[in-house]
Amino acid sequence: MEWNFEIVFVLLTLLAMLAVLVADLMRPGLVMFSVCVLFMCTGILSPGELVAGFSNKGMITVALLFLVSEGIRRSDALGHMISHILPVRQGKRPTVRKGYSKLMPTIAGISAFLNNTPIVVIFIPIVKEWAAKAGLNVKKFLIPISYAAILGGMCTLIGTSTNLVVHGMMLEEGYKGFTMFELARVGGVIAVVGILYIILFGNRLLPSDKTPEEAAAEVQGRNLHKIEAVIGPRFKGINIPFSQFNFNKRYGASLLEVRRNGEPQTDTENLVLHEGDTLIIEADDSFFTNWGDSSEFMMLSNGHPHKLPCPKWKKWVSVSLLAIMIAGATFGQMPRIKALVPGISLDMFFWVCVVTVVMAILNIFPAKRYTKFISWDILVTIASALAISKAMSNSGLADMLASKLTSNISGDVSPMVVLAALYITTNIITELITNNAAAAFAFPIAMSAATQLGVDPMPFFVAITVAASASFSTPIGYQTNMIAQGIGNYKFRDFTRIGLPLNIIAFTISMILIPVFWKF
Repeated sequence: MEWNFEIVFVLLTLLAMLAVLVADLMRPGLVMFSVCVLFMCTGILSPGELVAGFSNKGMITVALLFLVSEGIRRSDALGHMISHILPVRQGKRPTVRKGYSKLMPTIAGISAFLNNTPIVVIFIPIVKEWAAKAGLNVKKFLIPISYAAILGGMCTLIGTSTNLVVHGMMLEEGYKGFTMFELARVGGVIAVVGILYIILFGNRLLPSDKTPEEAAAEVQGRNLHKIEAVIGPRFKGINIPFSQFNFNKRYGASLLEVRRNGEPQTDTENLVLHEGDTLIIEADDSFFTNWGDSSEFMMLSNGHPHKLPCPKWKKWVSVSLLAIMIAGATFGQMPRIKALVPGISLDMFFWVCVVTVVMAILNIFPAKRYTKFISWDILVTIASALAISKAMSNSGLADMLASKLTSNISGDVSPMVVLAALYITTNIITELITNNAAAAFAFPIAMSAATQLGVDPMPFFVAITVAASASFSTPIGYQTNMIAQGIGNYKFRDFTRIGLPLNIIAFTISMILIPVFWKF
């Protein structure tokens, strides 16, 4: 295929979009939607193709899973579970390695079925309090919490939005899509090996710039006055210079420090606040009462986990509904079950719709305020990514890139080499921008490459799904990494030191197992 205007235009536009996303000049959803509008104005996308992503089942499933996760969060079932997993007994001081061995499998197991971000937000304050009581350094645990959530998300269809995005694109192209636990064939192995890697080497590779006694004293000293707050998507001061935003008047608190990318910001007055920034503020306990249930902040911590009042029956009902959703989505697509209910597809979309409505009726999450608990920017990002993927196909860019990928190899073309190249390319992109965008970029290229090679595209789809989630080497590629960095005051290189070997582990396991379970 030869170069033409549409291919050049789409390629240059996507490169400019990547630069804007890396520079964090605007929210990802708005950046990507603007690119889609530009493609519509030049005729590369039709209006119908632009909005098609907003009706994608995968995107709507992600939206409803936010509400299910909120219901579980409010029930405090996770906090109750972790208090039994990480007790502090007199005369028995736990070690960092023992903490990893109990904490990481638990978080990974939960993250396989719930949204990663609320899990990390729930667990960080709990683990910080436990570490302080146990006399262990908090910095040894926050990155592993994020990694455990990412590793768990690789194991199921609903473990992360990326899995659902690729699943949705596969369905739109006429492919079968993933079953509930299909990705566990490779993701489960990566999770187990990754957890063992953290248990064995995490304490050595992670920084420790405070003694346990200093960390404990710091937490004790800020119980009543100092609060850590991670800026959420609805924070009213986003993209506004701090000098033009009356923080004290709105929140009744004084701002002491702003941390971004693990670094304290000195020129606070001229600083433009972004989602994910960590604020150190001074306030009384009423701050939690006023803002603890607000989406203006992703996390609040004063050394003690903030618990929302919730009747005991809601805790059991919410967990039971989650179990029903998982079981229903797992067994609902079996031939015998399909024969019992002809005409109804008992897939993940069906069950998440049912569970969400039941949770709303039982007020497990506040039904009148349900829109507050959905990350709309993520949904716009997903829908726009699907449209961008379509633009890459319409323009011929996907076919050209796939052709370059398969023809630049000397001798006979090996699907394994293409598989590795797709994985590495997707993984590099996901370390720089959002994971959903990385998967959407890679999907049409993977589909075109499979067509040109005359092989089944399923191994390529699995590879880009895993690669898009395996964001360990940088803090900017995954939201949970950014939260851990802000709270833990980590440097960029701290993620690279411990995360790059984990990236290599995930790549190696994927290259071994994907061709075994999904034949070319």
